[in-house]
Amino acid sequence: MKSVTSIFVLFILFFTACNNGQTPDNSLNWQSNLENAIAQAKEEDKAVLVNFTGSDWCKWCIKLNDEVFSQDEFEKYADENLVLVRLDFPRSVPQTQETKLYNNSLAQQYGVRGFPTILVFNSTGELVAKTGYQQGGADNYVNHIQSFL
Repeated sequence: MKSVTSIFVLFILFFTACNNGQTPDNSLNWQSNLENAIAQAKEEDKAVLVNFTGSDWCKWCIKLNDEVFSQDEFEKYADENLVLVRLDFPRSVPQTQETKLYNNSLAQQYGVRGFPTILVFNSTGELVAKTGYQQGGADNYVNHIQSFL
């Protein structure tokens, strides 16, 4: 019985360690409603970054999360300057029908054709950029976002 428990624990640890960034960084405060985020951004004089992602299957989404969103440099910038929204289109993570419809309607409204697609709204709620993955890590991505604001 002891060996079965040990194998189970090792199995759980293995799959947790081999996650490949598929679980979004939990230290960032990602919201799931764009309208609420824009209202908050107006109140706090911040921009809004919207991440259209396929978090559990999209290679470039996972890369963007690993290289940018999970890095301290981005987290610091986001805490001070951004309201974050994640609109996820997973293949193996269950979502409510309401979430699927909401995410799909925004993807259609903003012409999202691939993942990751990043939208940037200024502090007045105006869409100022549509972008995606950029090479160069968190510092480069922060500069990329700042260039739109």
